Amino acid sequence: MRNAAVKRGLVALAALALAAPLAASAGSGQQGQSRADTYVAPALESLATTQPDAAVNVLVGSDRSAGRAGGALDEAGYSDSRQLPIVDAAAAEVRARDLPRIAETPGLVIVPDTLMVMDGLGNRGGKKKRDPHEQPTSTALWTSAVGLDRLWSRLPLPPSHGGSGKQTPSIAFVDSGIDASRGDFAGRIRAQLTMTSLPGNSAGDGRGHGTFVAGLAAGNAPAHAGAAPDAGIVSIDVMDDRGMARTSDVIAAAQWILRNHRQYDIRVANFSLQSASRSSFRWDPLDKAIEKLWLSGVVVVTSVGNYGNGHSTRVAYGPANDPFVISVGALDLNGSAEPARANVPGWSTWGYTYDGFAKPELSAPGRSLVGPIPASSTLVRERPQQLLRGPGEPYMTLSGTSLAAPIVAGIAADILMLHPTFTPDQVKGALMIAARPVSGAGRAAGVGEVYAPTAAALEAPPNPNQALNAFLVPDPAGGNAFDDTRWLAAVKTSPTWDSVSWLDGWAGAAWSLVSWSDVSWSDVSWSDVSWSDVSWADVSWADVYADVDP
Repeated sequence: MRNAAVKRGLVALAALALAAPLAASAGSGQQGQSRADTYVAPALESLATTQPDAAVNVLVGSDRSAGRAGGALDEAGYSDSRQLPIVDAAAAEVRARDLPRIAETPGLVIVPDTLMVMDGLGNRGGKKKRDPHEQPTSTALWTSAVGLDRLWSRLPLPPSHGGSGKQTPSIAFVDSGIDASRGDFAGRIRAQLTMTSLPGNSAGDGRGHGTFVAGLAAGNAPAHAGAAPDAGIVSIDVMDDRGMARTSDVIAAAQWILRNHRQYDIRVANFSLQSASRSSFRWDPLDKAIEKLWLSGVVVVTSVGNYGNGHSTRVAYGPANDPFVISVGALDLNGSAEPARANVPGWSTWGYTYDGFAKPELSAPGRSLVGPIPASSTLVRERPQQLLRGPGEPYMTLSGTSLAAPIVAGIAADILMLHPTFTPDQVKGALMIAARPVSGAGRAAGVGEVYAPTAAALEAPPNPNQALNAFLVPDPAGGNAFDDTRWLAAVKTSPTWDSVSWLDGWAGAAWSLVSWSDVSWSDVSWSDVSWSDVSWADVSWADVYADVDP
């Protein structure tokens, strides 16, 4: 449970046109700590003084109830605030001069409603030029590499295909929308919603990213089958045609999934996007929202990011920085289905989060993949050289960890089709223990390359989240929540708090080869992530709009 007394940081504000020096709170004389224990991001405190007429989008959170946060906004004259009970928060556009008045309510956390971006925008060409006519073969290659050709034959036919087996559960895609007119998804789109609050969003999928991602996870066109070709599909459009979203829109999407996952049989949610602000999972409201999904029975899969440099780096952005969820890195297959030939592209991020967790958990093919794309999308206009010319509906070649994630999301749906009682922890354990080691990759590939048939065959997979689950407590709003205060105390007391649970049941598996148990928790700087510590220039658009080679 988030304790307002220890909320020193949340996330770093980046890429918002609010550049202002950080200032100490007038109420306490200490940065980021306002009167009555309400936390106000230092950048917002400064803005209230230097640019009082500025309009700023904020998230106002409370550990106790969204009504409390909304009430503070109501009293300041913002009665039309957007309620986000999944994270006990409300979102609104306010005048900077009104922030001190809002902060008079005790026990709040007031931070900017930052922008988010899709995790990589594909490629703009590069050193490896390939014949576009070979791309369908390349698409078939990744399905063989992760063993889908062996798994599909074991899946019973669903009713939609004349069989008696259960329909594969639905995957929710929180992205830029999906082109529902395409044959890749015929008859399987169960719901489509638009939740973006940014202007410039076209109907359907104006960006093209969501259609591509959904095709890799759940497409079912000839020669272009996705990982779970019979899965139901739910599309939640949170991104405009530039590929940007607001954090509150993504949280609202998670909230909708939480409320409707049983109605639409949503067992998996794919988030191929990332915040533009560095964060600790202990405070990030986006992380809190996806944890709520995970603890409610929805497997959450995220891309780890495309801001790698070929070496270990800080995995700094939500939601990939959350230890509960499955964060996925990218692999270059180098023309072979054998993991011995695969390698991790330099741009695929890997390393430790600010809280000391190794990321990604595992990897999947993510370079030069072919997927469906709306002909009128902005991605097609920006990258016409990557469009595959030919008869029928258009396809495109793109690269990035945002494309590796849906492959894992689709395999997770297949596993749940065969094992409908599995929890998200069990699905994560099955995927990780079955992963095939990538020679020479070390931690860069996580525990290795996802391998579907072995993962799906497991009846009692180990729980990689066992150590974290010891800190779950009842949530007054229902279900469980993570008590980060007790967790932090345990880690500081015992730097090897998780060593037994990490290794329990993993002997002889890929996990033991990676040996993540040597994380030195005592080396983690618990104050690294703070609004006052991270400068405005720390996170550039060049980082989040990673432009990778094909």
